[in-house]
Amino acid sequence: MSGLSDPAGPSAGDDCGQRLKHSDGAWLRAAGGADELVTQLGPVRGELGLAHQGLMAGAGRLTALAELASVRESWERRIQAAQGECGSLAAKLRDVARTQGATNEAVRSSFAAVMPCEGDTR
Repeated sequence: MSGLSDPAGPSAGDDCGQRLKHSDGAWLRAAGGADELVTQLGPVRGELGLAHQGLMAGAGRLTALAELASVRESWERRIQAAQGECGSLAAKLRDVARTQGATNEAVRSSFAAVMPCEGDTR
């Protein structure tokens, strides 16, 4: 669902004003942005693993290696959690756009029998 529920503006020469408009564009753009974050985060854990291997090979027997492994695991959990949250958020944002559009249509339908202005055929 995209675009406006009612793209029409006021009738020519009409004093009644603007019709109720709903645009789901902002919700869908936000959902797309959340999806992009999921995609962008996809290779990060692998890149972190490769960087960690190189560091481990050059570090020898430093005592900080155990701490470094713990930090890496923490970042991997955070990255995975962020991917999950972004994916969930994208779905919820799309649901808002659908629900808001359906609600606006229901409201419009409930007023269909009411003539807001004399001679208005909306």
